[in-house]
Amino acid sequence: MTEIIDTVAVVGGGFMGSGIAESTATAGLPVTIYEADPERRPGVTDRIGKSLARAVKGGKMDQAAMDESLARITVADELSEIAGVDLVVEVVPEDLDLKLKVMGQIEKIVDEETIIASNTSSIPIAELAGSLDHPERVCGLHFFAPVPVMKLVEVVVALDSSEETITKARNFSERIGKRPIETKDRSGFVVNMLLVPYLMAGVRMYEEEFATPEDIDEGMRLGCGHPMGPLELCDFIGLDVLYNVCDSLYEEFKRDEYAPPPILKRMVASGRFGRKSGRGFYEYENGAKA
Repeated sequence: MTEIIDTVAVVGGGFMGSGIAESTATAGLPVTIYEADPERRPGVTDRIGKSLARAVKGGKMDQAAMDESLARITVADELSEIAGVDLVVEVVPEDLDLKLKVMGQIEKIVDEETIIASNTSSIPIAELAGSLDHPERVCGLHFFAPVPVMKLVEVVVALDSSEETITKARNFSERIGKRPIETKDRSGFVVNMLLVPYLMAGVRMYEEEFATPEDIDEGMRLGCGHPMGPLELCDFIGLDVLYNVCDSLYEEFKRDEYAPPPILKRMVASGRFGRKSGRGFYEYENGAKA
């Protein structure tokens, strides 16, 4: 394997994938980002450009640094364009079959020395690595939203992950300004194993009409100093994403605190995904609470 990560590819151009690409580029590394849906592809650079523009407006970088960062980002038309990179981060939706398919496609394109990481928030890395010919070069790199702002990265060590792979994954995380923590390969890793029961308790309170959404959230903001209450945070993460995470945690541990409440399933089925769809526990206009 290469001694240092110099070139990166991100497979998946959504909110998380764009954020990982942006953080990589602003750290000075060239990054190729591939979005399979050609209709969504133009939105990748648009999303990154708007995020960087906010950083310029907030005084976190100047215009020259923004232009240099954008110049380091290549939006690929074909997955084959990721060939030759040192690290690939898979950031497709939280669906096991889809991730297995994409990971298999990546392995056929990149060099044997290339590290393949998944940004999954709940699927065991061993389940993804087990289908590949070289599972020792696979690990988890779980970023948090919004990626350019959040400093944490969970480096997930699967059964077959080599020490060299984990060392390079940690070094890459630090190089792009993140703080890596190392975790064993269990569904939910560190953060979601602790966070999900708290969020689901808030959803059950809402479901049982124990208190209004506003009062539930206000209680945790003012009573515990949280920047967001549980229901607002659910909307921010995405109710569809949370539902899949809950399903994965419950499947692995069979503990009631991880089970998604029925109301969550109904909301997802109704297209109420939270902030990104304009409706969740709250209503949103242009990404802000209505």
